[in-house]
Amino acid sequence: MNEPNYYIPPRGFTIPIGDGFTIYYYAIMIVCGIILATVVVALLFKRRNIPVEWVLDLLLCILPIGIVCARLFYCITGGVPIQYWLSFDEDHGIRAGGLSIIGGVMGGALGVVLFCVIHKINFLRVADCLVPGVILAQGIGRWGNFFNQEVYGGLVSDPSLQWFPFSVYIENTHSWHYAFFFYESMLNLIVFALLFTLMWKFHKKPSGLSLAGYLFGYGVVRAIMEPLRDPQYILGDKVQISWVMAIVMAVAGVMLAVCLLIWNYKKYGRLFGAADEALAYADRPAYYTKEQRLAMEEERKKRLAARKAKAAPPPSEPAGRALEETPFEPPAEEVAAKEGEKIEEDAAKAGDRSAVGAEDKTEENK
Repeated sequence: MNEPNYYIPPRGFTIPIGDGFTIYYYAIMIVCGIILATVVVALLFKRRNIPVEWVLDLLLCILPIGIVCARLFYCITGGVPIQYWLSFDEDHGIRAGGLSIIGGVMGGALGVVLFCVIHKINFLRVADCLVPGVILAQGIGRWGNFFNQEVYGGLVSDPSLQWFPFSVYIENTHSWHYAFFFYESMLNLIVFALLFTLMWKFHKKPSGLSLAGYLFGYGVVRAIMEPLRDPQYILGDKVQISWVMAIVMAVAGVMLAVCLLIWNYKKYGRLFGAADEALAYADRPAYYTKEQRLAMEEERKKRLAARKAKAAPPPSEPAGRALEETPFEPPAEEVAAKEGEKIEEDAAKAGDRSAVGAEDKTEENK
């Protein structure tokens, strides 16, 4: 058997706080994956006309729910005693390890739904921008298994194959095993490259194709890798839960893609895009900031109030007053009476002048 031809780092390092606090490299790799995923999601948000500042809101919705679900899924399928599910015990709790990526994906999906409800945005548009970052974080996070010396495959007995990264030396067993964490990491990065390119270059409808690609790609990778792992890293005793879930993800990805294409064809007459260029693109609709949406809501309320005021019946008027008259105008009857009196006065005056003229003419004739 060959001795390890590479440096085997410790699981973490201790900082002098109190009795000493250990920071594990596994956690560092997870955090690095989250940071890079955030950058990717921010780039795709900007590319797809979604406000970049919403990325922080998305993280606040996804991370807590995703971490809790990842832990619960592992504990339920792995038979962990309930008192250690959310415990920080060094030997049996969270700090001892035990997170399921598939459980984290399901929890993250719930977080995305919450985010979409809060911001009133289409779920598929957000998911398309998110999943490339998710698969990138998973590919980077797998290197945490390297530091923990876990999630490896079967024994490698051929000395010619005992070299890293094809195989990995496990100190606890003093033997070489297939480096499945490395294989899965590389495959995840390949899926990330494909999904990111798709989202960056392809702009036409329907939304959701990147999500379908993620479900299929990651499901296939896990479905292949899961049964080949060392038995202690396979969740479920009688049924391999993670393997079943991986197959479900892959099938769901294919079904989602088919349904999206059929729906787009029925609505627009073609599989991708639409005949009308104004409707063909998935990234054209712009989403607004909170301040812009509040201003738009105020403007909408003003327009609605104006329409209601215009459609409402006029207030009741006192008897004898026309509806179209203002309170400052005299009643119509009064106006008519005054006009009649004026006409009579004018007629009387005109009659008087006529009588005087007749008398004048009579005197002249005499």
